Amino acid sequence: MDLKSHIRNIKDFPKPGIMFRDITTLLKNPEVFKYTSDILLSFIADKNIDKVVGVESRGFIFGSVLAYKLNAGFIPVRKPGKLPAEKAAVSYSLEYGEDKLEIHKDAIKPADKVLVHDDLLATGGTMNAVCNLIEKLGGEIVQLSFVIELSFLQGREKLNKYDIRSIVNYIDEN
Repeated sequence: MDLKSHIRNIKDFPKPGIMFRDITTLLKNPEVFKYTSDILLSFIADKNIDKVVGVESRGFIFGSVLAYKLNAGFIPVRKPGKLPAEKAAVSYSLEYGEDKLEIHKDAIKPADKVLVHDDLLATGGTMNAVCNLIEKLGGEIVQLSFVIELSFLQGREKLNKYDIRSIVNYIDEN
């Protein structure tokens, strides 16, 4: 199945010069949604995962499916002000400033084997921050998984100490 044909491309979103890769068109098709979930599961099915971390917000979609299929806990990583209990936080740089991510301090136990999922790997900045949070809590990152990778932005290089898996790869901006 050609998953690229199920991903909508939106030019100049959220700002001019950006080609947004929209997975909502993939999600609305039950056959394609299941196919994508099964591929992501095949990347990690033979590992003993304790927790699946999903990155706000599209990482929650497949992350929760993977947690269910792996009989693992699901942990959301959120932007500030969204989690109610005691949190660990990390700040990270974006091309246009700084942002922050939070996780509940009791979400990851030392030596938990963790799969981290997000919908898209671009520059790797967000995922690097998430990995720092998980490791600060003592988790062992087993794999990073993505539906889409924008390899022309070289995010994989920033995360090269991890096992990285993606399904759809865009080698240029088009």
